Amino acid sequence: MNSRVEYIRRVFVDQGTACRKLGSPFMGVLLDLLADRLAPETAVGRAVFGWTGDPYPDALALRLTGALHGMVLDGTDPRLQAAYPPAETDPDALWIAVDAAMREHASRILEWLDRPPQTNVVARSGMLLPSLLLIARETAMPMRLLELGSSAGLNLICDRFHYDYGKADWGDRDSPVQLAPRVRGRAPDLDGDLVIAERAGCDLHPLDPREPKDRLRLMAYTWPDRTERLKQQATALMLAAKERANVVQADIADWVEAQLRDMSHGRCTVVMHSVVWQYLPEETKIRICRALEDAGTRATADAPIAWLRMEGIGGRGFAELRLTRWPGGETRFLAQCDWHGRWIEWQGSRADAKFARAS
Repeated sequence: MNSRVEYIRRVFVDQGTACRKLGSPFMGVLLDLLADRLAPETAVGRAVFGWTGDPYPDALALRLTGALHGMVLDGTDPRLQAAYPPAETDPDALWIAVDAAMREHASRILEWLDRPPQTNVVARSGMLLPSLLLIARETAMPMRLLELGSSAGLNLICDRFHYDYGKADWGDRDSPVQLAPRVRGRAPDLDGDLVIAERAGCDLHPLDPREPKDRLRLMAYTWPDRTERLKQQATALMLAAKERANVVQADIADWVEAQLRDMSHGRCTVVMHSVVWQYLPEETKIRICRALEDAGTRATADAPIAWLRMEGIGGRGFAELRLTRWPGGETRFLAQCDWHGRWIEWQGSRADAKFARAS
């Protein structure tokens, strides 16, 4: 068999294994079926196995499963809908429905394959909040929050949610969005207020939570058997439609450079991103680091800058929270956490290193 076909089949198997580890057995079954049974001679099969990019960072497998889930959510394919959760998973029955859907709705699926997945996992706010509170306590000033890869801007309105960390909670207890990450070890410090005076984000393909097609896209990339995540995502989208965070379409490096050109006195500028870095081209990463480094040389006690990121390090099975602050440029390791915000292991604010472009 063609080695490229075998390689892409392996990509689907690996993605299925990752989904199982992240709490989605259904996705594991679905991806194994696609890896084993997707026919290269079909329209969808030709697009998948003829993929010219790197299917791992391109998230090819998730592009396809997102397209299928979208047809379940909007009722396009009732047969497929009947084979998806909450129905009990029967692999053979599921494959019959999936294969028929891919043949009947090939043009729609091919359109979804053209764009990378967008998740905007709202539970990641439960990982970011303690870090933002730490910045607020240390600077004692309002925050100018800038998010990279914002998608629909759900994490930009993190101060509108309620958080329960077991022994401590924070935020509006009447908020429609209730987040309760599991705490490993000691709970993070939640003291203080979070005053976001300005919030803005950018994305190559920003999504509008007021638009049904954009809401569908975000819901489709939430795994079908993760019921709590689906509920959280739907509720957060409704809240975001009212709050209307400012997310613009822009190249991330261009946008960061423009935003950091002028300092914001009397406010702490926070550049934030979560599970974005791995998808950026190397040149974009270099430009972002240069822009931060340059802004850091101009930062003062009255106009500080912080870089907060929740990203993977070295292919580990979890994400890490790191914070760099200027003036000074010291980087601190804050926490290990789950990719989807299910748990956090707070480490405090241990000094890690001075700022480096490879961060």
